[in-house]
Amino acid sequence: MPSRIAARTAQLAFLCILATSLAAEAQVPETEEQKTVYALGRAVARNLKLFALSPDEVKLLIAGLSSGLADEKSDVDPDAYKDKINELMRSRSAARAAGEREASTRFLAEAASQKGAQKTASGLVYQETKAGAGAAPTKQDDVVVHYTGKRRDGSVFDSSVERGEPADFPLARMIPCWTEGLQLMKPGGKAVITCPADLAYGDTGLPPGSGEMIAPGAALRFEVELISVEKGGAAKSPGSAP
Repeated sequence: MPSRIAARTAQLAFLCILATSLAAEAQVPETEEQKTVYALGRAVARNLKLFALSPDEVKLLIAGLSSGLADEKSDVDPDAYKDKINELMRSRSAARAAGEREASTRFLAEAASQKGAQKTASGLVYQETKAGAGAAPTKQDDVVVHYTGKRRDGSVFDSSVERGEPADFPLARMIPCWTEGLQLMKPGGKAVITCPADLAYGDTGLPPGSGEMIAPGAALRFEVELISVEKGGAAKSPGSAP
């Protein structure tokens, strides 16, 4: 992903100025087209959050965008700064991951303190909320589940429940937290599974382009219902779950 940052930043530059201009003229979008453009601006801002820019840096960014769109001469050549742009993203991402991991440690400790919760050797926190029956799945099986994935602030980033359709996927291909946690469940059961970053998306997270935006170093919480187990079956929708 870092190798594509320079190219994507160029695309975001135009969109950011466009969204800023429109926002200044119409603070409250009314038509569907206005709402679409407004949503585009929000999407651009979400991508730029990867850089964790300060207010002063945002001003510099806008100044650079304005200068570039006006074809003004500048001593700062964007092509000469491609590597530094990538390095800026890497360093900001690492700093953000460190802060997120610190907060996630407290989040995991709070989860482990809940009644009935158990912390495994890997650091996963498992809390059964409804007992199931039958044989638990193995790594070789497919599982059919309903789930809701939440960030530590409680915001939802993915949910089969909201889509109204269970997910069916091979357990071995999921993030380690799911592969381990689902094997603790039985069909018909429900559980809350809290995942440390190392068992989820690590210090990389999920970029905004994925549609899910998970911060680097983030611990995650999943509310899962194991509907059924397909022994050694092939998943019908392998891309629909974590």
